[in-house]
Amino acid sequence: MTEIRNIAIIAHVDHGKTTLVDVMLRQSGIFRDNEVVMERVMDSNALERERGITILAKNTAIFYKGIKINIVDTPGHADFGGEVERALSMVDGVLLVVDTFEGPMPQTKFVLRKALEKNLNPVVVVNKIDRSDARPHEVIDEIFELFLELGANDEQLDFPIIYASARDGWARKEVEDESTNLKPLFEAIIKHVPPPNVFAEGPFQMLVANLEHDNYLGKYAIGRINRGTVMSGQTIAVIHHNAQVTRGKIAKLFSYQGLKKVEIDQAPAGDIIALAGLEDVNIGETLSDLQITEQLPVLTVDEPTLSMTFVVNNSPFAGLEGEYVTSRKLRERLYRELASNVSLRVEDTDSSDAWVISGRGELHLSILVENMRREGYELQVSKPEVIYKRINGELMEPMEHLILDIPEEALSAVMENLSKRKAEMVNMAASGFKHSRLEYKIPARGLIGFRSDFLTDTRGHGVMNHTFSGYEPYKGEFKTRFQGALIAWEMGEAVTYGMLQVEDRGTLFIQPGTKVYEGMVVGQHNREQDLEINVCKRKQLTNMRASGSDETIRLKEPRILTLEEAIEFINDDEYVEVTPKSIRMRKKILGRQERARSTKKSKVLKEVN
Repeated sequence: MTEIRNIAIIAHVDHGKTTLVDVMLRQSGIFRDNEVVMERVMDSNALERERGITILAKNTAIFYKGIKINIVDTPGHADFGGEVERALSMVDGVLLVVDTFEGPMPQTKFVLRKALEKNLNPVVVVNKIDRSDARPHEVIDEIFELFLELGANDEQLDFPIIYASARDGWARKEVEDESTNLKPLFEAIIKHVPPPNVFAEGPFQMLVANLEHDNYLGKYAIGRINRGTVMSGQTIAVIHHNAQVTRGKIAKLFSYQGLKKVEIDQAPAGDIIALAGLEDVNIGETLSDLQITEQLPVLTVDEPTLSMTFVVNNSPFAGLEGEYVTSRKLRERLYRELASNVSLRVEDTDSSDAWVISGRGELHLSILVENMRREGYELQVSKPEVIYKRINGELMEPMEHLILDIPEEALSAVMENLSKRKAEMVNMAASGFKHSRLEYKIPARGLIGFRSDFLTDTRGHGVMNHTFSGYEPYKGEFKTRFQGALIAWEMGEAVTYGMLQVEDRGTLFIQPGTKVYEGMVVGQHNREQDLEINVCKRKQLTNMRASGSDETIRLKEPRILTLEEAIEFINDDEYVEVTPKSIRMRKKILGRQERARSTKKSKVLKEVN
């Protein structure tokens, strides 16, 4: 066990965590000299590489001076907290990577709190030290204050500091030192991260912290051995969440070496391993010796704060682009997600075609929707809703800690928008040249639809980060969308002439040639009310021709929404229709007359109440 170190890497988005792991793998000699290795090698998921963020917790291992260092890569976003909690259950220390200019950010705070609660000792890496605007000493003071705020003990407060440039592949104990490699970092890990706190002797015991799957061996159960030794081919007990015990045989046993799983005959206590052959096993369950079946504490994750309704696609274009469109297929896929996504909740509704899905945030839920559409599913999703609680009879709602870095000229617009969303300013300070950093406490529902407004107000120069901060008394009603929708009048194909007639009414979300149907949302109105428009209207042909009438017509550039932007945009009476090829927005009631009757009825009911 003294020859093993298990660490998790913590960092805010874009602070250099994945690049640092790249360099650690290269300098440890894991790759052959002639081996071609892509950048950000740990971001193996297609969505991770596209978005530049870590979504899934993943394992790798390197060797330094005969000591095996198991590295668990953790997501930097609070929405994937379920992944973080599982990753921290396997390690004995953490590597906290912080940008030398930005300092500790909200997501850093979220994951670090979890690590400190588990009494894990951190090694602090101040990264990007070669930046021209580096301020390492101020950042160290901010990190120390953060540790105090999170209730770190004396041992955790005495954290070692390494200054590094992950991009250039070097680390130093002091800013002024000379170094060309990561040797100081490897030495700090071995010295300050303790060996696994496990039992070398006794019957085998392990908590399943993660699952993987491949087409040949099926399900892999991944975790750190808590006690004893396990052998390939051994028959073991699986203790399920309900304490029921079943048997299973280990078909193959794997240890991590670099990015590969290497087959082994046996594994000692303290090592992070993968077992194949146990199909009836789930995250948080205990694997143990057949003779002594003691259950380890089940993994606990924070409760979801946001929910969305997933509905079978029933639009006029349903079934044209997707492979899986039925309620049976959709239900199977949603419940299958629960096996690996422990912070997700799926609930059936009175309708056989709708399910309520609860998660940790908009990003958490939108990643699930994006994965499903890439797998060939068609579905519709509703506007996200926060999950309220009643504590001592009082209605409570989830709150977020919001940090904004914005240009000074955008201050008034952003602050006005936030005041409409019941946000309370906590702090305001200068942040670089002609930039300000604002800190707010805001209801979680106030952030729905805020990102697109924020990017517009700051002209794309603003940086926004937020993390869950707890429950507080309900703040009252407020709007999150202040403009209405432009709604297609009829089914057909959008044409340039028809779009030109209505483009001054708002911002269009479609291009000429887009197929539309009655009730489909095709743009954002300039005013608060919804407006029905005819984007399929064609120019009437006549035998008269005016000078210049055939000149090329140019439309304004449409605003094509991503999946997250569409989910943020929709109102309570709208759905986002998601297929493998298209993202559309629509009214829940498509027909004009039915929609008018429904609006009139709801107004009458509101007046009566």
